[in-house]
Amino acid sequence: MLPAIHALHPHLLSLLRIVASLVLFSYGTQKVLHFPAAENVPAVGSLSWIAGLLELTLGFFALIGFKTRIAAFILSGLMAFAYFLRHAPQSFYPAQNGGTSAILFCFIFLFLASAGGGPLSVDALTKRRQDIAA
Repeated sequence: MLPAIHALHPHLLSLLRIVASLVLFSYGTQKVLHFPAAENVPAVGSLSWIAGLLELTLGFFALIGFKTRIAAFILSGLMAFAYFLRHAPQSFYPAQNGGTSAILFCFIFLFLASAGGGPLSVDALTKRRQDIAA
């Protein structure tokens, strides 16, 4: 069983990147594009709106696996910033301050910054094409 799972590791890395990026991307679409509709929409130019713009653009880059390491590193920092600025002042405990997703996103994207986008990414496709051309 474990060898079979180990063989899937590269594709599971891509799956983690795609799912995490898609969820984060949806936060960006809600803040910037107002889809899906939300009760609280941040004002254009506000800190929350700028975070939404980063979630939208870099979330899309991470979703397709384009410049994955750079996008993931910036998104990891954004989520750490969001946690300490927005959630941590409310309570020390993530379950009480609503920052659970920010912490998880922070460390998932930090891992992706280290591991890369996996085989199902634009980065991997570009590398394969460069290897063939060389």
